[in-house]
Amino acid sequence: MWLAWSIGLLFLLAACSSAVSDPGVEGPAADTPVSGSPDAVTAEPAATPEANDEPAPAATETDAISEGEEGILTEDDRPARLRGVTASWDTNWNKHIIEYDELLSGGPPRDGIPSIDEPQFVSAEEAGDWLADNEPVIAMEIGGDARAYPLQILTWHEIVNDVVGDVPVIVTFCPLCNAAITFDRRLEGQVYEFGTSGLLRNSDLVMYDRTTESLWQQLTGEAIVGDMVGQRLAFLPSSLVSFAGFRQAYPEGVVLSRDTGYSRDYGRNPYAGYDRADQTPFLFDGELDGRLLPMERVVTVSFEGVDVAYPLSVLSEVHVVEDAPGGVDLVIWHVPGTSSALDAATIAQGEDVGATGVFDPVLDGRKLSFRFEDSAFVDEETGSTWNVLGQAIDGPLAGERLTPIVHGNHFWFAWAAFKPDTIVYQIAP
Repeated sequence: MWLAWSIGLLFLLAACSSAVSDPGVEGPAADTPVSGSPDAVTAEPAATPEANDEPAPAATETDAISEGEEGILTEDDRPARLRGVTASWDTNWNKHIIEYDELLSGGPPRDGIPSIDEPQFVSAEEAGDWLADNEPVIAMEIGGDARAYPLQILTWHEIVNDVVGDVPVIVTFCPLCNAAITFDRRLEGQVYEFGTSGLLRNSDLVMYDRTTESLWQQLTGEAIVGDMVGQRLAFLPSSLVSFAGFRQAYPEGVVLSRDTGYSRDYGRNPYAGYDRADQTPFLFDGELDGRLLPMERVVTVSFEGVDVAYPLSVLSEVHVVEDAPGGVDLVIWHVPGTSSALDAATIAQGEDVGATGVFDPVLDGRKLSFRFEDSAFVDEETGSTWNVLGQAIDGPLAGERLTPIVHGNHFWFAWAAFKPDTIVYQIAP
């Protein structure tokens, strides 16, 4: 099964990298995606390496690495395979905080998976003609401007450069890590535009900015190579929810249009069958943390140097988890009704993995507690009903909103690779 899947994906990469975009439309020709509560018990943060079935990359010989000021590695020690892929780039390769043999080519060249830089939007009603209620979207709202970015589009583009509520943002999705993350793309007063580099690290999307051509790690928001080393993008709250959930919460919200300037088979999943929990991650040659299955879905948060992963297998059973990692109160909700974007060949037919929301449970100085009831959440203090996007939709608190907390919905292997000291949340037996 794994061998057949790998061969199929590699074939897709080769075939699509030569595909042509819409006639008369400027842009890259290639189009291929690859790239606790008192009753909780936490596991010890020690990884258990497991064998990886992927062959070692060719030509991995590197020069000696010397360390310069502030921990920046100062020799251009790229291995031959990386030099070949990046020969025409204007990246400053003398500044990096990783070893270059950690970078692998994902198949398509830089911008071979084209970012959406002039996004167009349609009403939720219009989007309903081609977007199923259960399909996953990245929901974001800033200053009353609510937008949904369907994964049926992000799977083929991975990056959207946009402005939401006057805030320049970057909306990203790495299918290989199931990582949907949003950032503020301003740094020191300057707005940056981002694209796909064609490179992966720990199977995660490596982005680049088009001003300095520095490389950025999607999962951490950190510049890892180039003049921007030492900079980090600010994470912005967003949620991965169903289209129906977004539309009900934001009836006036808008949805990223299929009018992207590219001809793609939106709605089809080129990674069909990829998210089986026990599967070996594609193009990942690191050590696997055996506390959870590699592709198990986890909701992740980080506070005051404390990283916690909440397995979806737990959340889908209890639906409400109240916790305080790093001393910060939060509540995590799970509700069914959202399909996986990486399961069936057609996203709308994907397995129901549900949607999650993470919030500060304190409202107007009062900490609320919640229970799951009839596919919604009810606070014990007032009996008000809340949706997964943190809005009170009925009861004494109707119209109120909880403050969202930045979180991720990732595959375990990827999060653990970057955050090896993560605490895995478990419910006491």
